[in-house]
Amino acid sequence: MPQESQTLRPCSLRPYSPRQTRSRSRHLPWLAVAVAAVLALPLAGCSPAGVAVGAGAAGVTAAQTEKGFTRSVDDGRIRLQLNAKFFETNYDLFSEVSFTVDEGRVLLTGAVRNPDDRVTATRLAWSADGVFEVINELQVTDQSTLTDFGRDTRIATELRVTLLTDDKVASINFSVEVVNQTVYIMGIARTQAELARVIGHARNVPYVRGVVDYVRVNS
Repeated sequence: MPQESQTLRPCSLRPYSPRQTRSRSRHLPWLAVAVAAVLALPLAGCSPAGVAVGAGAAGVTAAQTEKGFTRSVDDGRIRLQLNAKFFETNYDLFSEVSFTVDEGRVLLTGAVRNPDDRVTATRLAWSADGVFEVINELQVTDQSTLTDFGRDTRIATELRVTLLTDDKVASINFSVEVVNQTVYIMGIARTQAELARVIGHARNVPYVRGVVDYVRVNS
């Protein structure tokens, strides 16, 4: 007996109904919302308010970066601290200095008016929790206050080399700035003995007039 033929109808895509859209929206990752809230906490009493908006956006995309969710959150927290510290301490620096944060390393770029501003920017960068290296690439537009720029450069170079070759010093944890033969040391020391070695090296460099340290000792 011949079989009755069947007609195959082409498949069609049905648009989502409003009910379906609402159902799917309930399954959005709750972590993104939580991260946005956590990142905004450090700025609760700070300005500018626009920074908090950027923090929320950073939290949503943090899990998509190659360095991982946790490290991205930490870098975002450092960035928020830097925004707050620069804005509250010196608004001119806040507008002149740009900083990039990657895995706890802070890169300072831009142009500041005088060498003291460069020292202040480095000190503020080190004061943020979670920072373990500061790379200062700030340019100084007015060097008229420098008595001998060449000598300052030689002092800084010699001290950095000495710290790098001392196996009892983690040189990556320190920044050196020299203004008019005064050495400014910033960073984080693992012990009080390590800090004493760093200061001793600075005092032994020829032509150094004084040493000022803004180093935190890691407890």
